[in-house]
Amino acid sequence: MKFSLVSLFALVASASALDTSAPLMREEIINKVNSAQSTWVAGVSPRFVNATVANVQVLLGAVLSHEPASTHFDLGPREGHTYGLTAVPDSFDSTTDFPGCEDLIGHVRDQSSCGSCWAFGSTEAFNDRRCVAYGDKQWYAAEDTLACCSGIRCGLSMGCNGGQPTSAWAWFASTGVTSGGDYDVEKGSTCNPYPFEACAHHVDSDTYPDCPSDEYSTPKCTKECIDGDFKTAYADDKVKAKSSFTIRNEADMMEEISTNGPITAAFTVYEDFPTYTSGVYQHTTGKSLGGHAIEIVGYGEEDGTKYWKVKNSWNDSWGDGGYFKILRGSNECGIEGTVSAGLV
Repeated sequence: MKFSLVSLFALVASASALDTSAPLMREEIINKVNSAQSTWVAGVSPRFVNATVANVQVLLGAVLSHEPASTHFDLGPREGHTYGLTAVPDSFDSTTDFPGCEDLIGHVRDQSSCGSCWAFGSTEAFNDRRCVAYGDKQWYAAEDTLACCSGIRCGLSMGCNGGQPTSAWAWFASTGVTSGGDYDVEKGSTCNPYPFEACAHHVDSDTYPDCPSDEYSTPKCTKECIDGDFKTAYADDKVKAKSSFTIRNEADMMEEISTNGPITAAFTVYEDFPTYTSGVYQHTTGKSLGGHAIEIVGYGEEDGTKYWKVKNSWNDSWGDGGYFKILRGSNECGIEGTVSAGLV
């Protein structure tokens, strides 16, 4: 596994205490969660059968706001808007409650064996907000964000070695992002399809091939479309956001989701999280593995427990069809501490 300066700071506290070669799906962790009468259920994930701790750390790489490597986290408030004046429903699910966008918002992507969660969590929210605002069904490119949002202007983001989703939102506003999509997107339909195939760790599967043993290298930012059959030039394909901003609390997050669409967040992943199968996740056992960026698509309450509904980028074989719920209102694992979005 490769560490950049960014991801090194994110993992340094746990690295010395972790055996990264240990199996990820450990029976003692699953049993401890399920015997704790918790709000969630643990199990062996098809995404990570026979995976090691190091295999999942490759997929992390979002630097959280309290960590020493963080920069550019506070984008500032949404200008010209006062929260609390709009009626907010008690529950909302962007995957079903924005008519016409169900298929796009509900689609679960796969970052493959690359620490590109920060690019997915931000680009997918931009993508989904475009659909909510304009009915735009075009796919936008996590690949473009991953390859080209780098350096000082992107919070020292370093591609597959980790990055900052809030800085990606600032990049959408200043530079824009091209069309894109999954690895197997129809040829000629987008500028920058994702270059890495969806995969699973050491699983005999008719759906997903094995992930490679080593992390993929960050694709180069060429300023040209990857798909040579795509007819629009790279620069002309760029679409910008109108703004980018930080969202500061639970109520404002709920208003943003139910009004404008999904938002981007990051949180600390612990050893028990990859075993999630259903329910409302709360950290129960295990050490920190690092920071992870995701897209929050909804919220609600399950058996009296408030939750955020979250779309992950580990394909639909993980978790609850690629989604998970996490405790809402108490900044569980830092989920409410690094939140961003923008008007598109």
